[in-house]
Amino acid sequence: MKHFLRVVTQFFVFLYCKLLWRGLKFVARKFTGRCELQRICYNNKHGARRTLKIESSLRYSKNELLQSSLSVHPDKVEKTIDNIMALKRINPDTNPQLGISLQASLLQIVGYRSLVAEVEKLRREPYDCENPENEKMLMKLWKELRPDTPLTSRISKQWCEIGFQGSDPKTDFRGMGLLGLHNLLYFAEHDKATALQMLHDSLQPKHKSTHRKQSEINKPEWEQKNLDKAIGFSFAIVGINITDLTYSLLVSGALKTHLYNVAPEMPSLLHFQQTFCYLMQEFHRFWIEEDPSDIMEFSRVRSKFHRRILRQLKNPDMALCPHFSASDLHLVNL
Repeated sequence: MKHFLRVVTQFFVFLYCKLLWRGLKFVARKFTGRCELQRICYNNKHGARRTLKIESSLRYSKNELLQSSLSVHPDKVEKTIDNIMALKRINPDTNPQLGISLQASLLQIVGYRSLVAEVEKLRREPYDCENPENEKMLMKLWKELRPDTPLTSRISKQWCEIGFQGSDPKTDFRGMGLLGLHNLLYFAEHDKATALQMLHDSLQPKHKSTHRKQSEINKPEWEQKNLDKAIGFSFAIVGINITDLTYSLLVSGALKTHLYNVAPEMPSLLHFQQTFCYLMQEFHRFWIEEDPSDIMEFSRVRSKFHRRILRQLKNPDMALCPHFSASDLHLVNL
């Protein structure tokens, strides 16, 4: 019986999508004198709320030109918009803002696809100790995080001081490849004070202490009291884990909400790295709030943190870090 009801439900959903919805679109166009893309652009502000609706409209269109526009090369976006305007019989002279709005949203859409490909390429590229550029980045990471402590040798237990598991960090990059190294170095360079504080906290021995709830004390006092508590995790390993979390948000499409709201046009690798820095900061605070007994609770805390970020990203107006302090590149423009 349950199977039968599920089949009936799926049939009516199909019927709605294929017939009723198209009928409603036809009536709306006749009533307003505007096509769906026009209605989306005129009724929604620039950002994720508009771009997500445009993306959905193009993806489920029956027209091949509209469907293929989602995967055009960025250099072809302007021409594609001209073709869409011609297809929809929209006069660009009397609707100049429409072309600008469509172009901005389409650049965000194709830019997101390009970003996924770029991030995936870095993730799949393994760390190569024979590559001078890879080694240079790793040495730079050490100098940023341990500026007053020389590294005695390339293979050294000193790497554990910044949160790697063994004497050779290359083994820890296997899961995220060069993406993990790029993110850690970006964090250490562009938000150095936070990175050094997080590293310092992570090296303190874990101990239990009693505190009042955060709501019962002011923010400075809460932060000081929690800094007195040990964090008790491996900085570099956490960075690679948060890289994995940021990557999963990107490839699943969950990060579209944030990136469409903070990138005026094409999201870039710098937007991705900036988001990683923000998530590192937030995870640091979240770990303190959760007060786990030891590192064995890391998976539980990470999963809970992941769910919280996903809930936030369901809001189409959400920007995780609209004014993130690490951004000295003026990329954020709401």
